[in-house]
Order: sequence, then structure tokens, then C-alpha cells
Amino acid sequence: MSTVKIIECPRDAMQGIKEWIPSEDKLSYIQSILSVGFDVIDFGSFVSPRAIPQMRDTDFIINNLDLSNSKSKLLAIVANKRGAVQASKYSSISYLGYPFSISETFQMRNTNKSISESLQELKEIKSISEKFNKELVVYLSMGFGNPYGEPWSFEIVEKWIDKLSKISINIISISDTIGLAKKSDIQNVFTKLIPKYSRIEFGSHFHTKPDQWFDKVNSAYQSGCMRFDGAILGFGGCPMAKDDLTGNLPTEKLISFFNSVGVKTNINSLNFESCYNNSLKLFSKFQGK
Repeated sequence: MSTVKIIECPRDAMQGIKEWIPSEDKLSYIQSILSVGFDVIDFGSFVSPRAIPQMRDTDFIINNLDLSNSKSKLLAIVANKRGAVQASKYSSISYLGYPFSISETFQMRNTNKSISESLQELKEIKSISEKFNKELVVYLSMGFGNPYGEPWSFEIVEKWIDKLSKISINIISISDTIGLAKKSDIQNVFTKLIPKYSRIEFGSHFHTKPDQWFDKVNSAYQSGCMRFDGAILGFGGCPMAKDDLTGNLPTEKLISFFNSVGVKTNINSLNFESCYNNSLKLFSKFQGK
């Protein structure tokens, strides 16, 4: 068994690319990811194609993946009840991911809902996930800071974690949405929340500049976080960061970190190297597009 969970997020890497990535290219790349041994793969999203055009072929991808030789579980992002129902019809999808922001501004930008409306939507999505035997992952965006001039503090984070706990959300990935997280805030959030809400599996979804990844990963791990999202080569990230250097946490850095501290993962090194090369080939076509 892995002591640390590594979640690979090709969906997050691809969704902001404006030029269409052919469906067969996506399929081939995600198929190679399935061979690596990641605990979970965030492979696509069931959201409006007007909002995220790049993900309009998620149905095609899930219908054509060969899952017979992989132990990785699949996660799909949903933003409303309709998307949850659509994703839930696939038995091969284990997790539904829902973006819940503690920033009123970002929640409106991301899902066109207020926080209170989003909380009600989340409750209904939870009922759908239970009906179809899916696990629900809540991504708590703006979990380490707020760029919109709205208040941010650990107490605000804890208030919303408490509300999510009371509706029995069991997996919460705290998101550094635009790469603001400081070591002290990461330590404060995880060291206080993990012991208090022992029933919840806490994860981290960091966006980062290339020279800041180590402090974020090390701070989270030393503070008890055992679930980490990444994207090979660090592609993607939040388009609202307005900084080309702020992308997803590179998965290869995660793997290197856990190898260096002697923590077991389920990663097959040879297959990861092949997958890494596939990522280089795929994303080199679309850099800056």
C-alpha cells in the first residue's frame, strides 16, 4: 500500500489550452498515465463546453480508455447537478470533484454561483454521488489566500471546513489556486485541521512557480498532508494567476521529493519516464497557445 497518494491531473494541464487538442492525442496520453501507478487520475470534466471547450470530449475519452491493466481510479470534475448525473452514469469513474471556493468573487467567476448557492448545489451533488456509489472530492479553492481584496484567514478556512464536515464531506483538497501559499499558512492549515477533523482526508492542490514547489510540498508533508495533486511538467494552473510561471505542481518534483525522503509510492519509474516523454511531445505542440 502507498503511504502517500499522488493524483495526476491531465485535465487541469489541458483545460486552459485554447487550441483544440485532438481527442485521440488526449486518449493516448491519458492511456499512458494509466500505466504509471497513480492513485487517482483527474482525467476530465463534465461541465459546459462553452465554459471549458477543451473538455467537451470527456465522454469520448471515458468510453475509449482501456482500464483493464490499471489500478488507478478516475476522477471527473463537475460544476452542477447535471454534470454529476452525467459523470455518474460511468461505472469506471470513482470520484466526482467539485470546486468550492471560500472567495465569493472566485466562486462566481468559476461556477456563476454565490457561495451559498454553491453550498446548496454541493449538497445535491453529494446526494447524487451517494446514489451512484461515487466518492465526492471537494476542492477548497483560495484555501491559502485571496487576491481579490476579500478577507482571508485560517479562521475563515476552518469555518468552511466545519460546514463541509457537517454535511459529511470526507475528502477535501485545499487548493493554492493562484500560487499564493506561504510556508507558515500551509503549516497552520494542515497542522490544525488534520487532527481536529480526523474523519476527513485532506489533500493539497498547489499551483506554484518553479522555485517555490519544494517549500510548499515539504511544508504540507511535514504538517501531515498525505494526498498531493500534480501535473507532469507543471502545465496548466489557474488562468487568473496572470503569471506564466505559475502552473501546476510538477508531478516529477513530487516523485523526486518522496523518493528523497524515503516515502513509498505506487509509481512505476520506467512507465513514468515513458509517460513524461509523451507529455513533452504532446504539450510542446501547444505551449503558448
